[in-house]
Amino acid sequence: MDNTIDIHPTTSLLPQLGEEELAALALDIQENGLLHPIVLDPHGRILDGRARLAACERAGIEPRFETYEGGIPAVYALSVNLHRRHLSKGQVAMITVKARSESEQEARSESEQGGRSESEQTARALGDQVGIAVAFLGRASTVLQHAPDLVDAVINGTMGLDEAYGVARENKERANGAEAQLARLRAEDPRLADRVVEGALTLQGAWAERKARLEEDLRQRRVATNLLCEVLPALAQIRGSRTFAQYDPELAPPGRAVTREVIEHAATALAEIAAVWKDRDLP
Repeated sequence: MDNTIDIHPTTSLLPQLGEEELAALALDIQENGLLHPIVLDPHGRILDGRARLAACERAGIEPRFETYEGGIPAVYALSVNLHRRHLSKGQVAMITVKARSESEQEARSESEQGGRSESEQTARALGDQVGIAVAFLGRASTVLQHAPDLVDAVINGTMGLDEAYGVARENKERANGAEAQLARLRAEDPRLADRVVEGALTLQGAWAERKARLEEDLRQRRVATNLLCEVLPALAQIRGSRTFAQYDPELAPPGRAVTREVIEHAATALAEIAAVWKDRDLP
């Protein structure tokens, strides 16, 4: 085929003829001539007849060309090819959805550049013209979004749309689960969530770190609670007693003697404890 002739993006999505089919087409053209010309869009790209052009070159027949002057070229390309080719509904749905997606992307690009868009019209029209049930188009859309590596297999017919859709649904469920976990992590620990988004930490690793932090926090709270429960009730019991007057420095355990400095620190600690209890509205 003449590589100097470009192919319209929508036409390029269609699966090409196999070797036997192309050989048969070349033989038919050799015997009967080219019955239908190669159709080009206004930019000279092939809309219809990619296989006929290749067959003409194989048969040594000079091809004839005509330029499409109707409505939206992409819609024409899809319509004439889909009705002529023996494609399954799954293939048709997948081709349609991918063509529409590419037109929408082109429309967004043109809009960002200040242009209005033939691509917008194309995207809208492609969704309506093929006569495929909404369910098929919905499944194809799910495959395109959540299992893009299977799109070409569906278009080429090496994988059915239902099989690809099953894989895409599993991928979607995993993605939704991951998104929910990330949202929960962001609510509980924004810094860890940021590290996941930046790629510095996996979601699983972030939750493991989160769990370790919570466990360490719980351990520290237990230690603090036990310490206060041991010290403060005992201190409260000696209030107003003669215990203070009976203190004998010589009998104090090594390293645990009570001094004025220790008493001052204890008084400060009690004041801080009282402030915390007030802030937390604890009994």
